[in-house]
Amino acid sequence: MKAQLTTLIGAISAAALLSVACDDKPAEPSKPSEAKKPEATAKATPSAAPSVDKNGLPIPPKNLLKLKIPDDNEMTKEKVELGHQLFFDKRLSVDGSRSCYSCHMNEDGTGGHDPLAIGAGDKPLTRHAPAMWNVAYLPKLYWDGRADSLEAQMKGAWAGGNMGVGKDKLEDKAKEIAKIEGYAKQFEAVFGKDSVTPDNIAKAVSAYERTLFCADTKWDKSMAGDKSAMSSDEQAGWELFVGKAACNTCHTPPMFSDAFAVADGAFHNTGVGIEGKKPEEVDPGRKAISKSETDFAAFKTPSLRNVAKTAPYFHDGHAKTLEEAVKFMASGGYDNPNKDSRLVDKKLSDAEIKQIVAFLGALNCEGKLEEPKLP
Repeated sequence: MKAQLTTLIGAISAAALLSVACDDKPAEPSKPSEAKKPEATAKATPSAAPSVDKNGLPIPPKNLLKLKIPDDNEMTKEKVELGHQLFFDKRLSVDGSRSCYSCHMNEDGTGGHDPLAIGAGDKPLTRHAPAMWNVAYLPKLYWDGRADSLEAQMKGAWAGGNMGVGKDKLEDKAKEIAKIEGYAKQFEAVFGKDSVTPDNIAKAVSAYERTLFCADTKWDKSMAGDKSAMSSDEQAGWELFVGKAACNTCHTPPMFSDAFAVADGAFHNTGVGIEGKKPEEVDPGRKAISKSETDFAAFKTPSLRNVAKTAPYFHDGHAKTLEEAVKFMASGGYDNPNKDSRLVDKKLSDAEIKQIVAFLGALNCEGKLEEPKLP
């Protein structure tokens, strides 16, 4: 499992989570309403950017999986910069209140601050917003894996509860964006004349998300041969992670999730969200998509890269601290008829729990998303 050292790109991923269609009338374009006024011009990557290729695009890390780019969404520097702006722009939402960034802010490690994501109109949604480092490598997106591409995921969140536009109103919203002079010029340069469409908006945002890598953590450095990269507690936690605790069974390196390596995604029932509820009250998870009873309350394995910065945890956000989340998993989760049979009590001591928590801190992604100047 020797990994090669590479340079980290910090960032956040796509607008996330369960999308519930909203029939509200799209708001007219207004001035961007982010709290801080952006100063930097749009860039493909954060300031501590890695090496770029001859086209000005960041080079995918060699110590992760092979990055696949869709044939119909070629990467260009100009497209990435356009997507970067759109990712931050609240004018894409139904009422000008939410952007993709609203669910995946730097302050929260690119995950959600609230247990359940907050959508347009301050409406609570049904699942927690996960951190989406290396999201470009996932074959299935959302906790239930219902989207098979970044483009599909972006349009789902844009139309659904996250940004609240409504599937039947995306064309109208695209026409509003086309009236913004700066965007009109950029879209024409990237996609051609009269090209501000929902599909092209999704393609631009997805192109930006495909530049967001996390691959230069303390663990990566250690695997590349730097034996001083991790502390003694972090190293002990790593040995527990792949040994007694067997966390790597599902949180498989180098992505720290088995969901990245399986074409149809990987979904597990750990008992999260079941305790104290009747079956009809439980989030069905993957079952809602697969229609299989064996997928009841099963959810995608989240990556653990940057996990120390992304509290709260799990799809329902019920674990307030990382130590609480580790204890829950190490104790075998919550028993139910469909619980993954590999999830059993590992009988870890408090000291061992703390060492695993220390190791997870060695997976921190140090980069951050730069705020672009919007047109």
